[in-house]
Amino acid sequence: VQLQASGGGLVQAGDSLRLSCVASGRTFSDYGMGWFRRAPGKEREFVAGITWSGDSTDYADSVKGRFTISRDSAKNTVYLQMYSLKPEDTAVYYCAADTTDRDGIYYGAWSYDYWGQGTLVTVSS
Repeated sequence: VQLQASGGGLVQAGDSLRLSCVASGRTFSDYGMGWFRRAPGKEREFVAGITWSGDSTDYADSVKGRFTISRDSAKNTVYLQMYSLKPEDTAVYYCAADTTDRDGIYYGAWSYDYWGQGTLVTVSS
């Protein structure tokens, strides 16, 4: 599986941004997807996850109610729509694929076996 993330940029606090992750190399419905982020000086953390069907999603408490994960099978793409961005959302965002259990949502990075290259989101105050 190859993953290509995009959509990052510099925005102001309160703005919105949508990240995209295009997948290729394997049937899109074979795997669940997740978004993670790594802020400067911090460890990588789970942001959002979605099952292969899109029927189930989950979020980190810090983004719940502000971020929405979705997937479009016709485009082999998973999205992370981010609203009401805060300076503490500044990070490199990574998409990841979990090919071992497409029906689950996992919060540990070790559960995902393919990773995109990351896209930088900077939120200024």
